Amino acid sequence: MSAAPENLLARARQGVEPIDLPEEIKRSALENFEDWLGTDKLAGLVPRSDYSGILRWMVEAEKFDLLIDSFYQMIPFGTGGRRGPVGVGPNRINPYTIASSMQGHVEYLRQRFGEAERLKVVIANDVRAFHDLRGTYPDDLENPLLGLSSKDFARIAATVYSSAGVEVYALPSSDGGYISTPELSFLIRWVGAQGGINVSASHNHPDDNGSKFYNAEGGQEIPPDDERLAGIVERVKEINIPAEAAARNSHLIHAIPPEARQAFIDMNLALRLRKPGGAGKFVFTSLHGTGVDTVGRCLEEMGYAKGRQLFYVDQQCEIRSDFKHVTFRSPNPEVPESLQMGIELAGKVGGDLLLATDPDADRLGGATRNGDGYAFLTGNEFAAILARYRLDALEASGRLPKRPLGIKTEVTTDLIRRLIESRNGVVVGDLLVGFKYVAAVLGSLERTEQYRDIRASLDDFVLAAEESHGFMLTPEVRDKDAAGAAVVLAELTSELAERGETVYDYLVDTYKRYGYHANTVRSTVMQGASGSANIRKIQQLLRSDPPKEIGGRGVVSVNDYWDEVKYGPFLSLTDRSSRNLISYSVEGGIKATIRPSGTEPKNKLYLELAAAPLGPDASLAEFSEHRQAVDREVKEFSNKFLAQMLALIGVSVPEYAFEISDLVPLQYKVDFCDRFLPEFRKRAEAVAENSASERELSTWVDETLRPYGPDARILVRRAFEAYAATCPESDIVAVQRRVFADS
Repeated sequence: MSAAPENLLARARQGVEPIDLPEEIKRSALENFEDWLGTDKLAGLVPRSDYSGILRWMVEAEKFDLLIDSFYQMIPFGTGGRRGPVGVGPNRINPYTIASSMQGHVEYLRQRFGEAERLKVVIANDVRAFHDLRGTYPDDLENPLLGLSSKDFARIAATVYSSAGVEVYALPSSDGGYISTPELSFLIRWVGAQGGINVSASHNHPDDNGSKFYNAEGGQEIPPDDERLAGIVERVKEINIPAEAAARNSHLIHAIPPEARQAFIDMNLALRLRKPGGAGKFVFTSLHGTGVDTVGRCLEEMGYAKGRQLFYVDQQCEIRSDFKHVTFRSPNPEVPESLQMGIELAGKVGGDLLLATDPDADRLGGATRNGDGYAFLTGNEFAAILARYRLDALEASGRLPKRPLGIKTEVTTDLIRRLIESRNGVVVGDLLVGFKYVAAVLGSLERTEQYRDIRASLDDFVLAAEESHGFMLTPEVRDKDAAGAAVVLAELTSELAERGETVYDYLVDTYKRYGYHANTVRSTVMQGASGSANIRKIQQLLRSDPPKEIGGRGVVSVNDYWDEVKYGPFLSLTDRSSRNLISYSVEGGIKATIRPSGTEPKNKLYLELAAAPLGPDASLAEFSEHRQAVDREVKEFSNKFLAQMLALIGVSVPEYAFEISDLVPLQYKVDFCDRFLPEFRKRAEAVAENSASERELSTWVDETLRPYGPDARILVRRAFEAYAATCPESDIVAVQRRVFADS
């Protein structure tokens, strides 16, 4: 390192000292920074391991906020693993933090199964590679992480496991394919492994990566076992992969056989209850991920011919680690804008249903034909459609259990409960967020045919769902699976098409019969160490001083999962973290639940208002008016709740700020209102006075909004329109509208 480490450390101390953060955070960051200055943490893990220029740049460029956030902690275990931005430092995903996770996992498996047990794991990976699209580091610096892919991380993992004497099942290096998360869950059970990992960051930004750990049942560990795993992993300080052990044990790495992968497809095809094929046209996009090999294969093997009944969004079905052709580079079927190319293709070919998967193909989203256009379907709507159709189809075929069982999380629509209980069924409906809790219910039923006070077997299972587009339709896989849901939805779509109906018609009929349930999820992204502190502060203040009213509505009751009298003592710190969820029932029937995300730097607000059924004979116009009124009520309440929440951390923004996409971090929402709009107006005034051009102003808009995220104009467009509506019409406002509409 050209600059003496002690000089860099001294300058880092000076730069960090005035930052307004708790002393323990700053002290921890400096200690870890000193450790990385003195030790090559990537040595032996990547071909190029020199990150010294990045450390020097952080100090010399005075990037002390980045330094603190990169070094103040070892990146924690969230929902079953580590996930976050790729970068240098212990609070980033890199070969060191990945390898230390695997090394800890080996020790955990040894403790759990004994030294004598011959251990096996399955390794999967998605399509990611690090390109620094966020522009975190300067282009002219040596960066050993650039281009590092999920497949590279998977190879590192295989080396760690095999060096420790653990058998590994993975795709061979010569195989350019990828394995989805649900397929990994299935393969663990098929191989008889004690665990597995997927190198993936699901639908996160392309610069993120991570690893998800799975147990022998094909699910993820729940408290207290997840804390035991996390504790062992976090005690790993050095990576120990002796070169001779890696060479000696390379024979322990086995190729996943093709018949195992076909068995996964066959498992999902077995969900069909009618003859293969049928009417219906489908459009599919994998959003650059692994779904072509799962959902795509299933649809083709169901008999839907490519080019006639099945149409791929070719650009988005190309494997791309940068997610280039997805709006916002957000390959998330929860985000309507991510599906725009698919909707356009569906319109051209007359598609009945658009289906979309995230990069690791566990989530499924899409849109249904609705008249001349297409209606985006939320995760809760897909869950209701799947639940009703599965009940209908099983009953029609004489295979409906006497007491059908449904499973859902606390924040997933209660319409599932109405549907299943209408068939004399039972619902486990208060689970914490994460499909690992669904898997745990199925594991308990598999072992004992008992979960809490419910007696049931796996044969009674009909469906499990999570509002974030996660669905499980067979207990043979213990995580959400887009492929199984796609098979059932295709079958339903074909049946409806034969009657001249659409999935949207089916959904509306469901709402009429069982009651419209308005469900909304709002997220507030708060980045960095200060953002994490604010997320914790909001939850702490809501808990210690519960509001008597929210958004002008009285709070009827509060349900706090940290209540140890009601929910029992904490099993572990991870249990405490997972239970960091507060739910409010407020006047007017709205249920509002708030929790910090376990995988991203945000808190999430879930809202539900369940209306009474109108009845199947209600007209479409009557239902549409009813639905709009309920949706409007929930949206107004959500904005008021968000404003009340932000006030707890001293943040106040105009109402139009809540129209900015929830993908935009809070700091930029504030920036949009406090800095961007006043400067925009000033520059628009200059254009109106002919002292500047609209082209110059448009260029300034793009440059200023770039930090907000990809496709920034789209991210803030609704907020700008709401702001402009509050301004008196003038030449200046006209200039602003024209420039902002300029693409």
